[in-house]
Amino acid sequence: MSVSLKARIAEVFNEPGCGKNQGKSEKERKKGCTRQLAPGAAAGGCAFDGAKIALQPIVDAAHLVHGPIACEGNSWDNRHAASSGPQLYRSGFTTDVNEFDVIYGGEKRLFKSVREIIEKYDPPAVFVYQTCVTALIGDDIEAVCKRASERFGKPVIAVNAPGFAGPKNLGNKLGGEALLDYVIGTREPEYTTPCDINIIGEYNLSGELWQVKPLLDALGIRVLSCISGDGRYNEIASAHRARVNMMVCSKSMINIATRMQQRYGIPYFEGSFYGIGDMSEALRQIARLLVQQGAPGDLPERAERLIEVEEARAWKRIAHYRQRLAGKRVLLITGGVKSWSVVAALQEAGLEIVGTSVKKSTPQDKEKIREIMGDDAHMIDDMTPREMYQMLSQARADIMLSGGRSQFVALKARMPWLDINQERHHPYSGYEGMVELVHEIDRAISNPVWQQVRIAAPWDDDGVVVATTGAAAATALPPSGAPAAGMDFLANIARKAMGLAPDELPA
Repeated sequence: MSVSLKARIAEVFNEPGCGKNQGKSEKERKKGCTRQLAPGAAAGGCAFDGAKIALQPIVDAAHLVHGPIACEGNSWDNRHAASSGPQLYRSGFTTDVNEFDVIYGGEKRLFKSVREIIEKYDPPAVFVYQTCVTALIGDDIEAVCKRASERFGKPVIAVNAPGFAGPKNLGNKLGGEALLDYVIGTREPEYTTPCDINIIGEYNLSGELWQVKPLLDALGIRVLSCISGDGRYNEIASAHRARVNMMVCSKSMINIATRMQQRYGIPYFEGSFYGIGDMSEALRQIARLLVQQGAPGDLPERAERLIEVEEARAWKRIAHYRQRLAGKRVLLITGGVKSWSVVAALQEAGLEIVGTSVKKSTPQDKEKIREIMGDDAHMIDDMTPREMYQMLSQARADIMLSGGRSQFVALKARMPWLDINQERHHPYSGYEGMVELVHEIDRAISNPVWQQVRIAAPWDDDGVVVATTGAAAATALPPSGAPAAGMDFLANIARKAMGLAPDELPA
């Protein structure tokens, strides 16, 4: 690990925006805020993965991985970060280093790869990601990127976040450091307004940013840059001219907000776009801070009028679902900002939270959960799949909301499941997103397939498999206590085996 990388990690760990970090002693702070990754236990992602996740939604830039081809997974293909225009970010670029490069170095291969990308695609910038192999053999990607920038007249940004540096969360912050060092503040916007803002930590999953932007447009608030969902390189480079920053997920890029406050005097706040109440509060906070920075004084009043109209529409649209979902119990396995923001949204829909995961949540996130749920806050630090299965199979929850890796636990327990993490296909932010979230939960819980899969199999009663062909099928009986649907199922098998019509009775 190079000295520069060590220094950068130490700077990231000394984060003034993290209350937990500031509460440590100097000795504890030097150790960092992460445990060393254990071999075979890196399922949560490495630092390289985190850096690429943070920056790849900059849609018009090229993202080049300097390492073995296996490191180029291009995970945004299954994260659904949407773009309103360029699609270059969905192309996977890698130097594909081999054994020869490990022996002789891969810097020449990296330089040629950058040149090929610029000549073929002409992007506004190229991000180059360091990986474990190329870091271990000593490739100096920062020197190569500097030389390439001078040679080709394009920004070539080194993202020095090899996987062994730490977990995914550290990689998010190292990606943010690359923006602070080489991108933000390097360009001037074509024009500015008193109502320019940056949204930090928003990845536009399934187009969620587009559900919020019309509300801001209605108030005359311009999103100067989104870091990094549906982002454009030039917009992010001019982000230092914004009046206010909004942090959507503090765990990933809090260092960008705090450094921009220190360097450019831009105030920031942490908010959420999930849920009716949180969406309204975010609009109020933006309006309040913008007025303090010189925006028109009637902005908060206009925001309140918009909030009143939008809240009335949203409550009217979810009233039907609230009746159907009243008293239903939810197990929420997620983390970060969603551990509290989604809780508020679910409570607005009349749902009961039986547990929420806080494995990836900050102390501030946990405090907000307590504020929302009070003494009934069931926070789960790390629930194993076995514990999830027991809770669901014993019907202590009616549905589980989680990421894709947990879905099979719910399916095994024959309980409804809804994707709430990055892989989801439905946007859940803003007032429209709240209606969509409640609609999807109702669809999942009410799906008739769950009643069918819970019916006992014909052979489960006595351990004897019921024959499904021949004369035996006509006389076979379902297990005692089987639902009527099970009787119909077996009756249809018997009729089909005897060659009878669906409504015909045997002689």
